[in-house]
Amino acid sequence: MLPVMARESDDKTLMVRYRQGEVAAFETLYARHKGPLYRYFLRQGQDLESAAELMQEVWMKIIGAKDRYEPTAKFTTYLYRLAHHCLIDRSRRSANKMAQKTAGQEIDPADLPATNAADPQAGAMRDEAAEKFRSALANLPDVQREAFILRQEVGLSLAEIALVTGVNAHTAKSRLRYAFARLRKQLVRDRDAT
Repeated sequence: MLPVMARESDDKTLMVRYRQGEVAAFETLYARHKGPLYRYFLRQGQDLESAAELMQEVWMKIIGAKDRYEPTAKFTTYLYRLAHHCLIDRSRRSANKMAQKTAGQEIDPADLPATNAADPQAGAMRDEAAEKFRSALANLPDVQREAFILRQEVGLSLAEIALVTGVNAHTAKSRLRYAFARLRKQLVRDRDAT
């Protein structure tokens, strides 16, 4: 695996090479970022089908804008800014709230800590903890959930989160702080209730 700085530079280089007509560069970017982008939409409360549609919409926008791409920010910042706008556009078109769509989504096993498959009690505990976390995450206000996901799952900095979501760094920091506090409070309350 490449160090983060090498990957960031490599992503920009790949996008520039794609802009110059190298399709294989796009395929590499797509393979590298499709999973995290898909999970971003799932964690934002989208159902499996909507997440797949939004992911394709983002990649189509990247394809459509390739000739205008300028490597001024990290590629992931560019990617998730597009994702953020697609999500906003979708929610404006939708009559349902995103938080109501989270029920019944599957958890990606790769996101969960490893356990001994032969130990059914450990598996049940892991499943219960994952469900409680997913529920707590779904109950966050949309802006806090997005800040949390962009930080914890995508690995963006506060400045990058601010850029993606169109707010100042102080607001991004507050949203992230409130998200952590609410998640901690909800998870402690759930633990104490059992």
